[in-house]
Amino acid sequence: MEKMLIHGGKRLAGEVVIGGAKNSTVGLIPAAILSRTPVTLDSVPHIQDVYNLMSILGEMNVTSDFSGNVLRIDPTNIKMVDLPSGKIKSLRASYYFMGAMLGRFGHAVIGLPGGDDIGPRPIDQHVKGFEALGAKVVDHNGIFTINAPKSGLTGARIHLDMASVGATINIILAAVTATGQTVIENAAREPEIIDLATYLNNMGAVIRGAGTDVLRISGVPELAAHNTHTIIPDRIEAGTYLAIAATMGEGILIKNIIAEHLDAFLAKLEEMGVMMDINEDSIFVYPSGELHGVTLRTNTYPGIATDLQQPVTPLLLHAQGESRVIDKIYPKRTRHVEELVKMGANIRVEDSQIVIDHSEELHGAEVVAEEIRGGACLMVAGLMADGETVISKVDNILRGYDRVVMKLKNLGADVQIVDLAE
Repeated sequence: MEKMLIHGGKRLAGEVVIGGAKNSTVGLIPAAILSRTPVTLDSVPHIQDVYNLMSILGEMNVTSDFSGNVLRIDPTNIKMVDLPSGKIKSLRASYYFMGAMLGRFGHAVIGLPGGDDIGPRPIDQHVKGFEALGAKVVDHNGIFTINAPKSGLTGARIHLDMASVGATINIILAAVTATGQTVIENAAREPEIIDLATYLNNMGAVIRGAGTDVLRISGVPELAAHNTHTIIPDRIEAGTYLAIAATMGEGILIKNIIAEHLDAFLAKLEEMGVMMDINEDSIFVYPSGELHGVTLRTNTYPGIATDLQQPVTPLLLHAQGESRVIDKIYPKRTRHVEELVKMGANIRVEDSQIVIDHSEELHGAEVVAEEIRGGACLMVAGLMADGETVISKVDNILRGYDRVVMKLKNLGADVQIVDLAE
């Protein structure tokens, strides 16, 4: 079984280039089947989720070629197939095929998606949106059959009970080819929503209001791609390297960043005492002086992303005094805590809050990456720790971080993927 092996304690320096956003990419690839012409995506991250999605496309007779950072998808010979199980369960984002197939064919059969175990993530808001557009949704033991009426989907006013990124994306994918206008109220405002809207509008969709909490979509008969779409930088990967630079850096330049997407997170780092030069598309992080404990609350965008609370936790261990993490999105996202304790961290969970005290020294240990961001947390902690850290279930890290071993080695880290027996 592959594991990540880290010999920690090395000071890091140099520069790192952030890849395209995972959370955009996993929506843009399913959306490609809405196009009647080949699609080209640039700045595609080299992560396992991309290869999993390409495999699912292959089941639909959609060809794809991934070379360098460019992914070419040709859906011109697409076939309508049911995707009840198998590969569709390998990642959470596979549920975007629900909206994409409903928009393209008026029909979809999709198995309940997989993904990280970080607490309840129901798809009731997705179903609510599909039904408002006129579709009939039947759940049979976790396999969803979704059918549009013979007359096709019809635009509707949809108010989401929570500003769900997944539901907003899925409803957009179904609504862009529906008859009439769809209005999504309390829509998610994340940069990945804007990226998807830009991508679809360049194919001929009419989506207005992306980045606000009200989206207006005027349906069109069909979409066709004509230009290459460049994916926005990954703000979660960027935040992870910011945490690495602030803990172990001797001066690290992080390139291909949209700082605006990280405003709340950067403000929290500055509150801690992290010294940075924030430029138009890069951030230089200076070697850390004394850092101060803070209370970090996650929230929907433009708040601090829930995906950043775990990667930044080792930095909070580095700070003087007490810190607290309050995750408003997934309060049960705490499985990394017991793994950090194995490494000597002074950290605990109290009343759905993570309480972190200054930890003078971490030591290497055998730990488990139960999900993507928890794995990133352990990776950062392993870079900080004295001795050897062995992280199992490393596939969870590779699902979300573009060429992570190469990038860390370029900064001077001693890290490798090894095949170790159980």
